[in-house]
Formats: sequence, C-alpha cells, structure tokens
Amino acid sequence: MTAVRPTGPVESRLLRELAGGPIHFTLIDPDKSPGDRAAALARGAVEQGSDAVLLGGSTGISREVMGSAAKAIKAAVDVPVIIFPEGPGSLTREADAVLFMSLLNSRNLDLVIRAHARAAPVVRALGLEPIPLGYLVVAPGMRVGEVGQVDAVGRDDSASALGYALAAEYLGMRFVYLEAGSGAPAPVPATMVRAVRDALSIPLVVGGGIRSATEASTLLAAGAQVLVTGTITEEQGLGPEFRGILEEVRRARGR
Repeated sequence: MTAVRPTGPVESRLLRELAGGPIHFTLIDPDKSPGDRAAALARGAVEQGSDAVLLGGSTGISREVMGSAAKAIKAAVDVPVIIFPEGPGSLTREADAVLFMSLLNSRNLDLVIRAHARAAPVVRALGLEPIPLGYLVVAPGMRVGEVGQVDAVGRDDSASALGYALAAEYLGMRFVYLEAGSGAPAPVPATMVRAVRDALSIPLVVGGGIRSATEASTLLAAGAQVLVTGTITEEQGLGPEFRGILEEVRRARGR
C-alpha cells in the first residue's frame, strides 16, 4: 500500500506558524506590481509581519511575468512565495509552491477539476509544491465570481458554506479559503466564518474586502486562521490601514 504523501516544506512551515496562532498572506498581482516593485511590496509587508506572499490576481498573467516577480521577491524576503493560480500558463519554477485549488461552487467543471488535470503534470515538472485547497466564493464574489462562473454562496447562508467546506476536507483538501472577491465592499460575514471554523479540522483562510483593523479583528475573533489582503496594498500601499491589519494578526498571536 502506498503511504499518504507527507506535506511539503512550505505547507509544513505554514502549519508550524499556524500552531502559534493566525497568520497573514500578502497578495501581489505581478501584472500591476512587476519585478522590483513586487519585491519592494513584499519586503515592506514582511517587515510588518506578513508570513507569506501570494502571487496572482489578474487573468492571463504570463509565465515570464510571474517568474520575474517570484525571483525578485525570493531575493528580497525569506518567506514562502506561493502562486495563486488562474491557469497552467502562469506557473513558474521560480515560486516555492502553488495553491492547487478547486473552485468548489463553480458551474464550470474546468475550474472544479479539469484544469487541474492539465496543470498537474506541469506542477510536477516544474518542481512546485502543490497545496490542496478548497476555494469557495461568497457573495458578492466580484470579478472572480464572474470569471469563475460561480453560484456564489449567499452572505446569510452559513449552512451552505459549512457544507462545501466540510466536503472539501472530507475529499482530502488541506485548506479551505472563503473568498468575498477582490475589492468586495465587505469581507465574508463573521457568522459564516465562525460556522465554518467550528466544523473544520483544517486551516481556514479568509480573503476579500478586508480593509481595516476592525474588520481583521472581527474575522480573527470569529476563527479565521489566515487573513489575505491584496487590494488594500494596490490602492493604498503599506499604509496605516495595512499596518493596522497586521497589528491585529500579531495581537491575535500574542506577539
């Protein structure tokens, strides 16, 4: 019998960090912040306590653009650089890992599993560490909801979110991501985060619409274990709002 594949070094590092409390990921779009600018954003974010960098956001990011940003960031900071993928064409060996994620509530089977079948040999050939993750879009969903052809989970429908999340865990995924959508007017509701967190035994990631320390504190109190922010750095840089979010993460860890 084949043994269960152990977690890779990036996932193991994230799990060690999570054992001490919540952590933060900074999402950088290489199309909007290429190369050296991506590295400068990553350096500033890590100095303030961010624990990993996600690279992604736009559709159609080329392998060259993704690779240039990943290489520059890895030269600047000592945290995992993880691809937040939109397709096999943006994968690069310059990154450390890739969120190997199924868009759970998409009507398009390509985004549930078929694209993964095409991408898996590429991930293996590039030597990227795959991190299995269930990705669930919550209303309003924004652009990812449109492109992903999702039936967005209603903001008052915690039962559906719980069901999707628990199914992802039972299928063997090792993280669940609740996504309100980049630029959403409000984050995922705290009541939904709490319901999902109480049901899961795997880490819960929450992103989309997190713009203030108050929102971060509310989500962390509800059980979010990883907070992801991206739009705030694109719009405001590493200013007071971003610093406030990181301060709440540090406070939740007792740092």
